[in-house]
Amino acid sequence: MLNPTEIKSIVNSGEGFNAEFKVNLPTNLKSITEEVCAFANASGGVLLIGVDDKNIIKGVTIDNSKRSAIQNSIGEISPPLQCEFYIVEVDGKNVAVIEVPSGQNKPYVLSGAIYVRQGPNSQKLTTVEEMRNFFQQTDRIFFDEVSCLEANIENDISKESIKTFRFEAELANATSDEQLFTNLKLVSNDGYLKNGTVLFFGKEPEVFFEKAVIRCLVFDGLDKRYIVDDKVMTGTLYQQYQKSMIWLKSKLNVRYDIEGEGANPRNEYWEIPTIAFKEAIINSLAHRDYYDKGARTTIEVFDDRVEISNPGGLVSAVPRNEFGKRSASRNPLIFGLFERMRLVEQIGSGIARIRDVMREEGLTPPEFNIDGMFTVTFRRPFDFEKWVEKWVEKLTDNRVKILKEVHNNPKVTKKDLEKVVGISASAIDNNIDFLKDLGLLTREGSDKGGNWKINYLLP
Repeated sequence: MLNPTEIKSIVNSGEGFNAEFKVNLPTNLKSITEEVCAFANASGGVLLIGVDDKNIIKGVTIDNSKRSAIQNSIGEISPPLQCEFYIVEVDGKNVAVIEVPSGQNKPYVLSGAIYVRQGPNSQKLTTVEEMRNFFQQTDRIFFDEVSCLEANIENDISKESIKTFRFEAELANATSDEQLFTNLKLVSNDGYLKNGTVLFFGKEPEVFFEKAVIRCLVFDGLDKRYIVDDKVMTGTLYQQYQKSMIWLKSKLNVRYDIEGEGANPRNEYWEIPTIAFKEAIINSLAHRDYYDKGARTTIEVFDDRVEISNPGGLVSAVPRNEFGKRSASRNPLIFGLFERMRLVEQIGSGIARIRDVMREEGLTPPEFNIDGMFTVTFRRPFDFEKWVEKWVEKLTDNRVKILKEVHNNPKVTKKDLEKVVGISASAIDNNIDFLKDLGLLTREGSDKGGNWKINYLLP
């Protein structure tokens, strides 16, 4: 049973993977039970009623009939789930507390549906793929929730990393580190640090997880024959992100505009917007398959592109046609910690944000490969109009139009090219074959799911 001090500590920490707040008791009690079911199917959590979304305790009144109705609603979860439900007075206001354990008999079902906690939100599983993924995960357990038996909090956790997390998450220092770890469910029921805890706060996480690092490479040219720089970024996941961003800045074109005079900061303009790299790197750290011990997250810089890859393709809970619109995390604890640091927002929104920022900057749309390894490719910018002018005298107008369309949309179909260029399907094929023979155009992947690739380095 939580005491008032512990409740205030949880409130100060805010909502997240293991905490949900409701300012009032909703008319539809099922919404409360859905949250309880979701916590039980993940790693457990605490639901506080009488706390608003700004982390302010408002208080709530729950009479015996309402208490009975809540207990009856929770009783609809199958198999039966034992939760603690009680009222605690905090600074003169009553807060209703529902403590939910991580269920030992997953899956827990409510009205024929499975609910699961994903990051700071609860999600209803509605498709066969989502349910299949859930059963796979519950069979082997989320990697970041597994106990790291070799690590201990005294010797292997970095006080500086905790301090950085507190600052970025805007969490009060009044709460002890031990209480913070308890609030965020960073320690298992048997007292061990979780894998996700070590990855996020460890002094040297790579000692325990050798491949949980980012390898950064620069290649001379368009392929992987000649490596000119090779660095491995170690440390906590947040440190790996910071180091990788600094490294990328040193390898890409960055221009500066100085505003005003004196001590005013200068603005940096990367050839590819920093927000795109931030989203891609954080996505790779939060969603990679850490069970895959044979591969590492990689950032590869080529003359014409930057590729960021991580083990684990699209999570099976997300249908291919929903990619970029919704998401499910392989590592909900890690995702929740990044969310608290405001490095990720609503789950599933990162892909859309990458696409939007590239479009806003007038750059080639990012390319995603979601099979096996998850890879996002950013095409490095250059003056396409100036480049294509070199070919105007060597190519027909139709072939130049084809190159322009492919440049604007590497996934453009032949049927679309027919409409834009205004020639027949056979003529499109002939012109594409000519561009391929010239070495200007290649096709990667299948006719249906692949994309075109222009060799911008010619001539």
